[in-house]
Amino acid sequence: MYKLGSCREMIRSRAPKGAINWLCSSLHLPRSIQTPSFATIDAEEISGSQPAEVCNLVQGSWKKSSSWSTVVDPLNGEPFIKVADVDETGIRPFVESLSKCPKHGLHNPFKSPERYLMFGDISAKAAHMLSQPEVSNFFTRLIQRVSPKSYQQAHAEVYVTQKFFENFCGDQVRFLARSFAVPGNHLGQQSHGFRWPYGPVAIITPFNFPLEIPVLQLMGALYMGNKVVLKVDGKVSIVMEQMLRLLHDCGLNMDDVDFINSDGKTMNKLLLEGKPRMTLFTGSSRVAEKLAVDLRGRIKLEDAGFDWKILGPDVQEVDYVAWVCDQDAYACSGQKCSAQSILFMHENWASSPLISKMKSLAERRKLEDLTVGPVLTLTTETMLEHMNKLLEIPGSKLLFGGEPLENHSIPNIYGAIKPTAVYVPCEEILKEINFQFSCFWFQVVTDYKEGQLPMVLDALERMEAHLTAAVLLLQKVIGSSVNGTTYAGMRARTTGAPQNHWFGPAGDPRGAGIGTPEAIKLVWSCHREIIYDVGPVPKHWEIPPST
Repeated sequence: MYKLGSCREMIRSRAPKGAINWLCSSLHLPRSIQTPSFATIDAEEISGSQPAEVCNLVQGSWKKSSSWSTVVDPLNGEPFIKVADVDETGIRPFVESLSKCPKHGLHNPFKSPERYLMFGDISAKAAHMLSQPEVSNFFTRLIQRVSPKSYQQAHAEVYVTQKFFENFCGDQVRFLARSFAVPGNHLGQQSHGFRWPYGPVAIITPFNFPLEIPVLQLMGALYMGNKVVLKVDGKVSIVMEQMLRLLHDCGLNMDDVDFINSDGKTMNKLLLEGKPRMTLFTGSSRVAEKLAVDLRGRIKLEDAGFDWKILGPDVQEVDYVAWVCDQDAYACSGQKCSAQSILFMHENWASSPLISKMKSLAERRKLEDLTVGPVLTLTTETMLEHMNKLLEIPGSKLLFGGEPLENHSIPNIYGAIKPTAVYVPCEEILKEINFQFSCFWFQVVTDYKEGQLPMVLDALERMEAHLTAAVLLLQKVIGSSVNGTTYAGMRARTTGAPQNHWFGPAGDPRGAGIGTPEAIKLVWSCHREIIYDVGPVPKHWEIPPST
């Protein structure tokens, strides 16, 4: 008889693609074996006794390393993933790989145009694969293992990614490179505008969306003709490693994308020596500003958001608004760049049941279903310390939460607190000494009176990160604010980055978008103008006087 492991390997090596689940069912093998054909791990079985490994990809080959870092399970602290780390002495192959790509890219409208069609085919195959329940569940569970969030929240990443691939099937990739022509000044002259790749580029993405952000930005870069080196936060890089293997199964050339696992210092050195023509950075504002200087402005940023919601004087649909506020502030434990940071409510809402309903919704969140979970960038002590600073502000008070989670095994390197809201008077928020305290991994709530809207607009003007916003008070607020993704109306939210609309900041020339054709063209291509001037030269033309 075969042992379970050997049987699994036999099935994977001999079964036609797509037949693995059928074989497993026929042989009555455990569900955990039913992993996709491209996968090198089983999301359900990763543990301290069966740790997964994450490799690097460079110059067309998967590489291990002499140095490995360890990722601990964010729910129990058990070391369960080994990541092949590249240090500063190991970046040379990545630098060489970038240097092999010319500035005019791997393809452009005049070079290898068949690659536009290739990526349309890759997108169609990837969309189909992600639509398969076993593949969708594989990535959903893998996301949950490394960045704990509810199944619905994790599955939303997979769903958005799958729909994004559907959007760029067939001819849609080459349509991204659509050009235009303008008549010239004389016969034989025309000017043509083209979208042109940068050539070698880099992508750096964070932990909170391990699949959606890197895939959408990676594919946008590839669609436009660029060669990519990709770095994902090491805590979650296993998700993107497996996604690259899926893409290779779908026809992606092995050497179109390099994948590196390293610390920030090593990646910074790679960027300085490899000299990518453009870098996309999604993450903290502090790191973004450093990279902008180091890379001399050759960068696009989708940095941290300070995301607000304004409720106007008309109180209606209180249950719905409370639910949206709860989702915006606490889904994924507040670890979205679009999470609701501050709620400005008109005094009419302050006297409604809104806050009590928000409190009830927040209190039903529990660790068991991951509707609340570990915060992967801060400790519990740090978050509570920040809350206490807010509570020192005159007139502030704790609305709900403010306590550590109980009865859990989350390691103390991560944060674990109950969904929390702190009320701070609007007048106090506007004081310079307090303004810096009003954004964190929980939400601040404030109110304003009739006639005080200009004070709220002043607060918006002082903010630095203009990512998302929700407005239930329309024209004046929209006209006096700049957030790049703004929902307006009764169902307005701050969170949500589907594939069907632009998601990104505004008000900064370095701002990057994601998801749509406009975002892809803005971030991953530049404009090139080619002026055809083929004549004829006028009869009897003579050399004119010097000018």
